[in-house]
Amino acid sequence: MTVASEILFAWNALEPEAAATEILPCCGSIRWANELVQTRPVGDEMELFECSDAIWRALSPADWDEAFRSHPKIGESKAETTTPQSTEWSRDEQEGLATSGVDVRSALKEANRTYEQRFGRIYIVCAAGRSAEEMLADLERRLQNDAEKELLEAVEQQRQITQLRLRKWLKL
Repeated sequence: MTVASEILFAWNALEPEAAATEILPCCGSIRWANELVQTRPVGDEMELFECSDAIWRALSPADWDEAFRSHPKIGESKAETTTPQSTEWSRDEQEGLATSGVDVRSALKEANRTYEQRFGRIYIVCAAGRSAEEMLADLERRLQNDAEKELLEAVEQQRQITQLRLRKWLKL
């Protein structure tokens, strides 16, 4: 039995509330976590990834916003709502900022402010493996989106983050 299989086996056996609490840091939406729990037993990681995506895409904008609020702003370490595991993962995912210069970090901070004023939420991006310069260019590009297109981009970025975190949770 693989480590991922052992984790899924144990998760499948948990009481629903405990299972939702266990999986919540992967996404940040309580409804997503509760609905994913309802799909149990999950046979393998591919089934988990597929169920996660299907549930995520069917959620309401309010549920998406809840997940977005579980992330710190790019360049910051504290989110509006978070779990210790989510905070740790966010820090690791934003490691590309550590090597950036003061000018780039300052530009990101200002662009984040502009984004929040324009769209009413923080800028969500799957930061893993991206440099600060790449994130800044992406943020500047996305500031040109209309509200509907940007929401869809944010939803897709959160889906990618969730998939990444599910892999971390499963120790893949």
